[in-house]
Amino acid sequence: MLNIIIFGPPGAGKGTQSEKLIAKYSLQHISTGDLLRAERNAGTPLGNTANEYISKGELVPDDVVIGMVRNFMAAHPDATGFIFDGFPRTTPQAEALDNMLLEFNTSISTVLGLEVEEDELVKRLVLRGQTSGRVDDQDEDTIRNRFREYQNKTLPLQSFYQQQAKYQSVKGIGEIDEIFASLCSCIDGLKHG
Repeated sequence: MLNIIIFGPPGAGKGTQSEKLIAKYSLQHISTGDLLRAERNAGTPLGNTANEYISKGELVPDDVVIGMVRNFMAAHPDATGFIFDGFPRTTPQAEALDNMLLEFNTSISTVLGLEVEEDELVKRLVLRGQTSGRVDDQDEDTIRNRFREYQNKTLPLQSFYQQQAKYQSVKGIGEIDEIFASLCSCIDGLKHG
């Protein structure tokens, strides 16, 4: 089973590249935001628990999010693999994910880190804000704050996966298809290596 985490700061191109990887490798897409909305809309016990936290403006606890990921994986027993988008975001989440994947006799195959300089990200996100209307992408200070937040909370995952020899850095600047080719090269190297 091919299980990929796509990793990188806001604006690195994770969404764009995820779609291309899903199509090429026939992966199931695990977006925790989508799972959360689906569980809440379906009124599942996990969705109801998540609602309790969200209604108070609190973050949904890791065990609830992991439960949703577990349910999604169990609902797709014939999947050839999964791509994790926006999760894990912290080392405790990564540890919980590793433990949960053991229940399915699988593990993370690789973590693909899109590396992009902060100034380039700011440029990209401001442009995206102008074309998409996304308010959080229109203010440079807000964007730089999101980048700092990423560096403080999510970047430590890089060393977590480096210690497992699963982290692969990919230059996230250039043409979309060039970056995609680099990502595919990393993945295809797994099968032969």
